[in-house]
Amino acid sequence: MKKIIALVLALVLAFGLVACNNGGDQSSTASGSSTASDASTASTGGDDSGDLITVGFSQVGAESAWRTANTKSIQEALTEENGFNLIFSDGQQKQEIQITALRSFIEQGVDYIAFSPTVESGWDDVLNEIKEADIPLILVDRTTDNPDESLYVTWMGSNFHEEGVRAGEWVIAYLEDKGLMDGEVVIAELQGTVGAAAATDRMAGFKEVMDQYSNINIKYSQTGDFTTAKGQEVMEAFLKSDTANEIKVLFAHNDDMAIGAITAIEAAGRKPGEDICIISCDGGKAMFQNIVDGKANCVVECNPLLGEGLADVIKKLEAGEEVEKKTYSEEDIFDQNGLAGALKAADHINERAY
Repeated sequence: MKKIIALVLALVLAFGLVACNNGGDQSSTASGSSTASDASTASTGGDDSGDLITVGFSQVGAESAWRTANTKSIQEALTEENGFNLIFSDGQQKQEIQITALRSFIEQGVDYIAFSPTVESGWDDVLNEIKEADIPLILVDRTTDNPDESLYVTWMGSNFHEEGVRAGEWVIAYLEDKGLMDGEVVIAELQGTVGAAAATDRMAGFKEVMDQYSNINIKYSQTGDFTTAKGQEVMEAFLKSDTANEIKVLFAHNDDMAIGAITAIEAAGRKPGEDICIISCDGGKAMFQNIVDGKANCVVECNPLLGEGLADVIKKLEAGEEVEKKTYSEEDIFDQNGLAGALKAADHINERAY
């Protein structure tokens, strides 16, 4: 009996070892990038990475169509075919997840770290840890409020403050064209995630323009967290106010919130694009279509396709070349004038539409 028990235990142990060995490295994807939804499980792909440049990238999350396009752009640019081994981490819009991911990248000894901060503050410790590990850091899209520029090599993305200014200037031109500047003008604003650079800077730029006019009142302003659902929810609350009929303009910090607001406005029996002028920042195809359909009036472009630029910066650094401390994306502004014809002629309003 003892011999039988011993034999059974030996077989069980042998089976367990085989099962463990067959587990291997499950993190590599078909594209050659490693994905880490939980930063603690991130992998560089072991010895398979060879001479590839290993880049750890921590993304904010997937809160919007813009963010999805941004992620796709980076994943398509940082492939094995292009000389990279990408370790990707989804921050799920939580700073603590991003910080864990950044520390995991340090532990793995990646060649470069890139990330888009969920919010501006609270990064000082981990940024200093990256610097002490002598890993070049590249900020993508968003920034931090740490004034020490030695903590990162370069930042690349949009001028959010300028986007807010451009939105404000367009609104003033619209109001003057419609003859609406004689009396009080009530504006509603859907802010992005509180503390995010895009939200803070767009709000500041827009307010900077509006503050020049004593008759303009940003009476309603609340975060919609950059999501369609939250944008709809907050706009529904705005429209339940006793003075909701006074709202003439809605400035949404991104397309997704604007699209949610359009649904809320229609449900309330008002006409988006007519009863309420709608302007947003981003420039996705869905927003362009709303402009063509007359449900929105203007969009200030914010280019999400930063992948190729990121790859180019890293290759320049690898070659020992200097790079600019800040690189702004090329962007435009679109409204209903002449847009319909352009959309009918092509699938994209331009190469940056998504």
